Amino acid sequence: MGIELELLPVLAGRRVVVAWMLGAFLLTFLTTRFITRAIRTGRGPFRDASVGGVHLHHEVYGIFLLLGTGLVELTYRPDGAGRPILAVLFGVGAALTLDEFALWLHLEDVYWSREGRSSIDAVLIALVVGGLLLVGANPFDAQELPADVPLAITVAVNLAFAIVAVLKGRTVLGVVGVFVPVVAAVAAVRLARPQSFWAVRRYPADSPRRHRSERRFPPGRRTSWDALVDLFASAPHPVRPGVVVGAPRADR
Repeated sequence: MGIELELLPVLAGRRVVVAWMLGAFLLTFLTTRFITRAIRTGRGPFRDASVGGVHLHHEVYGIFLLLGTGLVELTYRPDGAGRPILAVLFGVGAALTLDEFALWLHLEDVYWSREGRSSIDAVLIALVVGGLLLVGANPFDAQELPADVPLAITVAVNLAFAIVAVLKGRTVLGVVGVFVPVVAAVAAVRLARPQSFWAVRRYPADSPRRHRSERRFPPGRRTSWDALVDLFASAPHPVRPGVVVGAPRADR
């Protein structure tokens, strides 16, 4: 009981740092999407940045921020006011970098294409993880739980369930399942999505499981997660020079 009371200030301080990081991450992501939409539609003072004729993606700024904050943390271990500042800078860098996650994945500018939706997936999953850490869900925290063999086995088994869930195409449930064991177990035993790594390798073409998977997830089927991604990933139509938004068309 005494140990738990001693840990309370440490845990509270940690959650404050996570709150600063998560807030900076969310605010930066929303601001970045607002600016990129404004650039695409030609509204406002914003323009693409370039150096020597080379387009400078905003993930470049994010990478430098992540490298800088990581270096400061590992070298100086700042305390007091320095930790929230570092957390904010890390959150900003992470948002700028993950907002162009699809660029890392495809090695081409697919920001407003269908492939670019993976950037929104990455950002939303990061927000889910940040939210879970904020409420104190951390299965790997040795300070909160006794480091014994049964605990290590439990964490390892749950992590295996989470990995299976991700391989079955249930990425969000798999990530949440790392922090909430029951979610990982349920997601791991459910049917895999037909295009997932698991289904491609373990569901033969004419097998009952393949047919069940294709019926359960038909082409074009949309989920609430897809609708959430649409809020940020839908590409606005560029405004052509000389065209006034909302003006009547000549062919009407």
